[in-house]
Amino acid sequence: QVQLVESGGGLVQPGGSLRLSCTASGKIYIIYAMGWYRQAPGKQRELVADISSGGSTNYADSVKGRFTISRDNANTAVYLQMNSLKPEDTAVYYCNAVPGPHWGQGTQVTVSS
Repeated sequence: QVQLVESGGGLVQPGGSLRLSCTASGKIYIIYAMGWYRQAPGKQRELVADISSGGSTNYADSVKGRFTISRDNANTAVYLQMNSLKPEDTAVYYCNAVPGPHWGQGTQVTVSS
């Protein structure tokens, strides 16, 4: 099993920035890709960004140019730098690792003035 723990969420004003972190433990050697998903109230969980072990990245159109995903080479952490945050970015953000998939417990991000 793989355990994932997120941190870094919080309340930020529109236009602000946050950096989310996800720490992986357990059978990390099985991890191929890691990513971030989010779920807003009343909506389905959606992909925000993911990154493969080779460093290839994929972003949702709604966050391109504003968010940056990165990971360490040891499969122990993945990060999401979020800039120019908008109210519509408000959601619970979940860390994900595949194969599995494995999920973290989520961290709340609220963008509001």
